[in-house]
Amino acid sequence: MTHVSARRGTLYVCVAATAWGTGGAAGSLLFETGGLGPVGVSLWRYLLGAAFLLALRPSPVRLNRRVLVVGAGMAVYQTAYFAAIAHSGVAVATVVTMGATPVFTALGSRFLLREPLGRVARAALAAALIGLVLLTGETALQSRSHSITGIAAALASAAGYAGVTLFSRVHKDDSQGTAVGGLLVGAACLAPFALVEGVVPEVSAASVALLLYLGAVPTALAYGLFFRALTALRATTVSIISLGEAVGAAVLGVVLFGEQLTPLAWSGCVLLLAAVAVLALGSEAG
Repeated sequence: MTHVSARRGTLYVCVAATAWGTGGAAGSLLFETGGLGPVGVSLWRYLLGAAFLLALRPSPVRLNRRVLVVGAGMAVYQTAYFAAIAHSGVAVATVVTMGATPVFTALGSRFLLREPLGRVARAALAAALIGLVLLTGETALQSRSHSITGIAAALASAAGYAGVTLFSRVHKDDSQGTAVGGLLVGAACLAPFALVEGVVPEVSAASVALLLYLGAVPTALAYGLFFRALTALRATTVSIISLGEAVGAAVLGVVLFGEQLTPLAWSGCVLLLAAVAVLALGSEAG
């Protein structure tokens, strides 16, 4: 596997976060045009993402223990996130999941991987979390759904995402194989739930284009780059930079869906981007 420098790894995770930020918008449009629910969209996303990555991979994927663990973790955090949305709404689910993920990752990185968290990383983590709260906290507070079940599901999603990040940081010899295998195993785990919800989309030019985009960009491209970045950067660095996804999603909500951001929310965007920029400019190889 070609060595990835810290600078290139930082670029990879920045692109991945940007791509992930478009996934929510694509999924929302698919709910309207494709007649699919959240789990059905996720199943197609994983299957198509794996297909795109397999087309670029010269050797077959081996379903070993590492791939099974990553795939199960991906299915857990995806399913738990949707459960959090169902019980507590999008705003609460997003702020709890995205806020807890880098914290869990930082703790796991420090105590399990023995990767020290420097002063710059600690400051960036604090700034990113404050920015996330400013960006999404007002909407979350206005939500009337704050069930314990929803918050527990969001924390489970964050733990699953952090677990995949930490595990992939340790087992980094075949990042593309991990991405492909993880998506396939994740799809297999989601399939029973998707079959109950409905898995056959309404076929139209718009729905097909959206499915292909969702599989290619926020999935194949993003996960492929994410796992590659973990071969060069510390797990905590990757998880904090990934929070840039929230900014991209917020901006797309304004542009595509006419959503309004308060001055406080825009301040959160700026603070989040500043934290990402600090880490991007001063990222350390692992």
